[in-house]
Amino acid sequence: MSTTKKLTTSALLVALATVLMWVSKLIPAPWLQGGSVTIASMVPIIFVGILYGTKWGLCSSLAYAIIQMMFGFYPPPTQTFLNFVLVILLDYIIAFGVLGLSGLIYKLCGQKAYSAGIAAFTVTLARYVCHILSGILIWGVYAEEGQTVFAYSLIYNGSYMIPEIIISTIVTVLIFKSRIIKKR
Repeated sequence: MSTTKKLTTSALLVALATVLMWVSKLIPAPWLQGGSVTIASMVPIIFVGILYGTKWGLCSSLAYAIIQMMFGFYPPPTQTFLNFVLVILLDYIIAFGVLGLSGLIYKLCGQKAYSAGIAAFTVTLARYVCHILSGILIWGVYAEEGQTVFAYSLIYNGSYMIPEIIISTIVTVLIFKSRIIKKR
């Protein structure tokens, strides 16, 4: 497959992910410090990795992370340089970057029909872990009195990431099984 076709398809899937993210934002979210349940907005990025491998998946997920940051950056509560760097890394670059590893996981699982679902579940779970770490290291100041920072981060981030994990996994499996997108 030509580089031009891979680049074009990857760009279209990043654009689709962005549109799905924006359509989802039309539904008001109760989360004050960010996060939302979307209409499978991570699935197109997951498919770039599955279709074209880790290199293309990581490049596309990095592009998507930058777009996410441009449209929804939440500055940290403590305005230090380290906190800004950690927010950029844990809430954007690494959190969305792990989506690009879907191709690697798909390949490690033997490229079977169920492998796409395992890849989607694993990379979205990894994103959840990034947000938990961010919540512990940065956003814990919002924890209610008497609540541990870990519990706060687990619950807050789980309130939108657990539905995201479920939606992304199911939609990835359904698309993969329907052969709408064919592995090349």
